[in-house]
Amino acid sequence: MPRPYTFSEYSPDWPLEFEREASRLKGYLKENLTAIYHIGSTSVPGLAAKPVIDIQPVVSSIEQVDELTPFLEREGYKAWGEYGLPGRRFFTKDRNGYRTHNIRCYPVGHPDIERHRAFCLYLCAHDVERKEYEAVKRAAFAHNPGNIDGYMDEKNGWIKHLEPIAIDWFRKQVS
Repeated sequence: MPRPYTFSEYSPDWPLEFEREASRLKGYLKENLTAIYHIGSTSVPGLAAKPVIDIQPVVSSIEQVDELTPFLEREGYKAWGEYGLPGRRFFTKDRNGYRTHNIRCYPVGHPDIERHRAFCLYLCAHDVERKEYEAVKRAAFAHNPGNIDGYMDEKNGWIKHLEPIAIDWFRKQVS
Protein backbone atom coordinates (compact mmCIF):
# COMPACT_ATOMS: atom_id res chain seq x y z
CA MET A 1 0.00 0.00 0.00
CA PRO A 2 1.44 3.43 -0.94
CA ARG A 3 2.50 5.70 1.91
CA PRO A 4 0.29 8.81 2.17
CA TYR A 5 1.96 12.12 1.46
CA THR A 6 1.01 15.72 0.89
CA PHE A 7 2.40 18.59 -1.15
CA SER A 8 2.30 22.21 -0.06
CA GLU A 9 3.50 25.73 -0.68
CA TYR A 10 6.79 26.74 0.93
CA SER A 11 6.48 27.36 4.67
CA PRO A 12 8.73 29.63 6.72
CA ASP A 13 8.18 27.09 9.51
CA TRP A 14 10.36 24.52 7.73
CA PRO A 15 13.72 26.08 8.71
CA LEU A 16 12.42 26.41 12.28
CA GLU A 17 11.41 22.75 12.34
CA PHE A 18 14.84 21.84 10.99
CA GLU A 19 16.46 23.79 13.86
CA ARG A 20 14.26 22.05 16.44
CA GLU A 21 15.03 18.56 15.15
CA ALA A 22 18.72 19.35 14.54
CA SER A 23 18.98 20.44 18.16
CA ARG A 24 17.58 17.08 19.29
CA LEU A 25 19.97 15.20 17.04
CA LYS A 26 22.94 17.24 18.27
CA GLY A 27 22.04 16.16 21.78
CA TYR A 28 21.84 12.51 20.76
CA LEU A 29 24.91 12.36 18.51
CA LYS A 30 27.09 14.56 20.75
CA GLU A 31 30.81 14.61 19.89
CA ASN A 32 30.32 12.15 17.02
CA LEU A 33 28.54 14.89 15.05
CA THR A 34 30.82 16.99 12.84
CA ALA A 35 28.13 18.91 10.90
CA ILE A 36 24.39 18.93 10.35
CA TYR A 37 22.65 20.29 7.26
CA HIS A 38 19.11 21.08 6.21
CA ILE A 39 18.80 19.48 2.77
CA GLY A 40 15.98 18.58 0.43
CA SER A 41 13.28 20.83 -0.94
CA THR A 42 12.23 22.24 2.43
CA SER A 43 15.69 23.84 2.66
CA VAL A 44 15.09 25.92 -0.48
CA PRO A 45 13.21 29.17 0.29
CA GLY A 46 10.16 29.59 -1.91
CA LEU A 47 10.08 26.00 -3.20
CA ALA A 48 6.79 24.12 -2.86
CA ALA A 49 7.40 20.60 -1.59
CA LYS A 50 6.32 17.62 0.40
CA PRO A 51 6.43 19.02 3.95
CA VAL A 52 9.10 16.54 5.06
CA ILE A 53 12.20 18.00 6.70
CA ASP A 54 15.35 16.36 5.33
CA ILE A 55 18.29 16.46 7.73
CA GLN A 56 21.83 15.37 6.99
CA PRO A 57 23.98 14.71 10.06
CA VAL A 58 27.65 14.09 9.26
CA VAL A 59 29.43 11.92 11.80
CA SER A 60 32.95 10.77 12.58
CA SER A 61 31.83 7.18 13.17
CA ILE A 62 28.86 5.51 11.49
CA GLU A 63 29.42 2.57 13.86
CA GLN A 64 28.57 4.86 16.79
CA VAL A 65 25.30 5.70 15.02
CA ASP A 66 24.60 1.96 14.74
CA GLU A 67 25.20 1.60 18.49
CA LEU A 68 22.83 4.51 19.15
CA THR A 69 20.05 3.14 16.93
CA PRO A 70 18.03 1.40 19.70
CA PHE A 71 18.00 4.67 21.65
CA LEU A 72 16.94 6.65 18.56
CA GLU A 73 14.11 4.18 17.98
CA ARG A 74 12.90 4.74 21.55
CA GLU A 75 12.98 8.49 20.81
CA GLY A 76 10.54 8.04 17.91
CA TYR A 77 12.80 7.45 14.91
CA LYS A 78 12.35 4.47 12.61
CA ALA A 79 15.66 2.93 11.53
CA TRP A 80 15.97 1.76 7.91
CA GLY A 81 19.69 0.93 7.85
CA GLU A 82 21.49 1.90 4.66
CA TYR A 83 18.18 1.81 2.74
CA GLY A 84 19.82 1.34 -0.64
CA LEU A 85 22.75 3.73 -0.25
CA PRO A 86 25.94 2.11 1.10
CA GLY A 87 27.48 3.94 4.03
CA ARG A 88 24.34 5.87 4.92
CA ARG A 89 22.06 5.35 7.90
CA PHE A 90 18.49 6.40 7.17
CA PHE A 91 15.93 7.24 9.85
CA THR A 92 12.42 8.64 9.60
CA LYS A 93 9.88 10.21 11.90
CA ASP A 94 6.14 10.14 11.30
CA ARG A 95 3.22 11.96 12.88
CA ASN A 96 -0.43 10.96 12.41
CA GLY A 97 0.48 8.56 9.61
CA TYR A 98 2.49 11.12 7.63
CA ARG A 99 6.25 11.38 7.29
CA THR A 100 7.61 14.51 8.97
CA HIS A 101 11.40 13.97 8.89
CA ASN A 102 14.00 12.07 6.90
CA ILE A 103 17.38 11.76 8.60
CA ARG A 104 20.21 10.86 6.21
CA CYS A 105 23.26 10.21 8.35
CA TYR A 106 26.63 9.91 6.60
CA PRO A 107 30.22 9.46 7.72
CA VAL A 108 32.67 12.29 7.03
CA GLY A 109 33.89 12.20 3.43
CA HIS A 110 30.93 10.31 1.94
CA PRO A 111 30.26 11.65 -1.61
CA ASP A 112 26.50 11.91 -1.08
CA ILE A 113 27.07 14.70 1.44
CA GLU A 114 28.29 16.97 -1.34
CA ARG A 115 25.63 15.77 -3.80
CA HIS A 116 22.73 16.62 -1.48
CA ARG A 117 24.16 19.95 -0.35
CA ALA A 118 25.15 21.04 -3.86
CA PHE A 119 21.68 20.36 -5.27
CA CYS A 120 19.88 22.40 -2.61
CA LEU A 121 22.34 25.28 -2.56
CA TYR A 122 22.28 25.47 -6.36
CA LEU A 123 18.49 25.81 -6.31
CA CYS A 124 18.76 28.50 -3.62
CA ALA A 125 21.09 30.49 -5.89
CA HIS A 126 19.33 29.88 -9.24
CA ASP A 127 15.72 31.09 -9.46
CA VAL A 128 15.07 29.79 -12.98
CA GLU A 129 16.04 26.22 -12.06
CA ARG A 130 14.18 26.44 -8.75
CA LYS A 131 10.99 27.43 -10.57
CA GLU A 132 11.54 24.72 -13.18
CA TYR A 133 12.03 22.10 -10.45
CA GLU A 134 8.89 23.29 -8.70
CA ALA A 135 6.92 22.83 -11.95
CA VAL A 136 8.33 19.29 -12.25
CA LYS A 137 7.34 18.55 -8.65
CA ARG A 138 3.83 19.95 -9.08
CA ALA A 139 3.28 17.87 -12.22
CA ALA A 140 4.66 14.76 -10.50
CA PHE A 141 2.26 15.27 -7.59
CA ALA A 142 -0.69 15.88 -9.93
CA HIS A 143 0.09 12.63 -11.77
CA ASN A 144 0.79 10.63 -8.58
CA PRO A 145 -1.28 12.10 -5.72
CA GLY A 146 -1.44 8.84 -3.77
CA ASN A 147 1.75 7.22 -4.98
CA ILE A 148 5.00 8.46 -3.44
CA ASP A 149 7.07 6.05 -5.53
CA GLY A 150 5.54 7.36 -8.76
CA TYR A 151 6.11 10.93 -7.59
CA MET A 152 9.78 10.21 -6.86
CA ASP A 153 10.26 8.34 -10.15
CA GLU A 154 8.74 11.16 -12.18
CA LYS A 155 11.14 13.74 -10.67
CA ASN A 156 14.22 11.54 -10.95
CA GLY A 157 15.21 12.37 -14.56
CA TRP A 158 15.21 16.11 -13.90
CA ILE A 159 17.20 15.65 -10.69
CA LYS A 160 19.79 13.44 -12.39
CA HIS A 161 20.17 16.04 -15.14
CA LEU A 162 20.77 18.89 -12.68
CA GLU A 163 22.99 17.08 -10.14
CA PRO A 164 26.28 17.24 -12.08
CA ILE A 165 25.65 20.90 -12.93
CA ALA A 166 24.96 21.66 -9.27
CA ILE A 167 28.01 19.73 -8.06
CA ASP A 168 30.29 21.55 -10.52
CA TRP A 169 28.84 24.90 -9.41
CA PHE A 170 29.19 23.95 -5.72
CA ARG A 171 32.83 22.95 -6.11
CA LYS A 172 33.59 26.30 -7.70
CA GLN A 173 31.91 28.08 -4.78
CA VAL A 174 33.97 26.30 -2.12
CA SER A 175 37.33 26.36 -3.89
